[in-house]
Amino acid sequence: MPDDINDDATQAVPLDETQAVPLDETQAVPLDETQAVPTDATSPVGTPVTTGAGTAVAASPGTDTPGKSTRSSSVPRGWIIAVVAAAVLLLGGGIALAVTASRGTPKAAHAAAHAANSVTPTTPAGPQCPLTGVPTSGTPVPQRPALAVKVDNYPQARPQAGLDKADIVFEEPVEGGITRLVAVFQCQGPTLVGPIRSARAVDVPILDQLSKPVLIHAGGINPVLALLRNGNLIDDNVFAHGSIVQNPPGRQAPYDTYVSAAAAWALNPNDTTPPAALFSYSSTTPTGTPVTSIHIPFTATNNTLWTWNAPSGHWLLSYSGTPATVANAGQIATSNIVVQTVHVTYGPWLENSEGGLEVQSQLTGSGPLTVLRNGIAVTGTWQRASLNDPTTLTSSGGSPIALAPGPTWVEIVPSTVSVTTTTPVTSSPATSSP
Repeated sequence: MPDDINDDATQAVPLDETQAVPLDETQAVPLDETQAVPTDATSPVGTPVTTGAGTAVAASPGTDTPGKSTRSSSVPRGWIIAVVAAAVLLLGGGIALAVTASRGTPKAAHAAAHAANSVTPTTPAGPQCPLTGVPTSGTPVPQRPALAVKVDNYPQARPQAGLDKADIVFEEPVEGGITRLVAVFQCQGPTLVGPIRSARAVDVPILDQLSKPVLIHAGGINPVLALLRNGNLIDDNVFAHGSIVQNPPGRQAPYDTYVSAAAAWALNPNDTTPPAALFSYSSTTPTGTPVTSIHIPFTATNNTLWTWNAPSGHWLLSYSGTPATVANAGQIATSNIVVQTVHVTYGPWLENSEGGLEVQSQLTGSGPLTVLRNGIAVTGTWQRASLNDPTTLTSSGGSPIALAPGPTWVEIVPSTVSVTTTTPVTSSPATSSP
């Protein structure tokens, strides 16, 4: 079985882990999408769209005009004329200085007036969200840590809730060839996220680089729980916080454990420190190879395909040819895909009663990298000196790779999985017969 059922009765077995996930998809509990989990009512329907508002600052020019002075030329005495002339010169100079000080140079004033008339006023952009590079809408970055939620990605767990609000999503390989998701939130918080499942060993090196995030998960085997306790994170097992758990209608165990982001953050009300940025961002598209899709065949149940959608400016996710959706929020979309090829080993711990061994992904050192943004692929190398360091993305030419402002999916891919990209089809130039 591909899921995590602990057959060692001496270990603390989480409630959801006592139910095996069927391998035969025809025996799995179907999800009626008409009973989709309600999400944030304010979420847009359709693909998530990430916007970054620029700041247009148009200085209004001064409206004061130089005053006019008149003086009489019919004065009987020459010395009076001289005195009056001197006074006029002094007065004129003072007026000129006053006008210059209030209006600036004539060219600057003209340029400012042109800008004021030609630029549509916009809401001033605030500081950048640390995990997306997208400016807030003139408001401060929320004073809270990164919130990581362990989300199931088995076919019967779909459509998940809340993924459209995530800043970063990590797709990680686990036992049985399936994948699970670590959805990370900071600037946005969904009203419902899930279904939540158990933690894995790879979660620790993933989350160590996010400035001590909060991790919401549904248990795990004892060796993994020990890793979490010693990791650079706040371990919030929902089995110890049952009051925040929601079981929405239309979902059946083990795919019915959800929380709201607000309730999860409220478990640590004194933690008001936002995370440091994980990646760098730039609106300038780097040099790369145009691609229309990237295929990552983890297994038949997690056959990942991302397709570039130029009209929306996003990559759209499908599994085995079926669009991957968020409940009540359309197809999953992202601005960036980071494909991080890693070396994996298996064991030493059993994750289920069928003999599935814990997948250990090597997330320090270096390895091949492909970054996809704006319809192009940039190849290079990922590097990470230690768990205390963030992962750096470097192109084949040796320059840092900046992501497009917006959400990111990080695909952690075993080196044994063959990743392929599709390039646009170019038509041959027409030839004419003599």
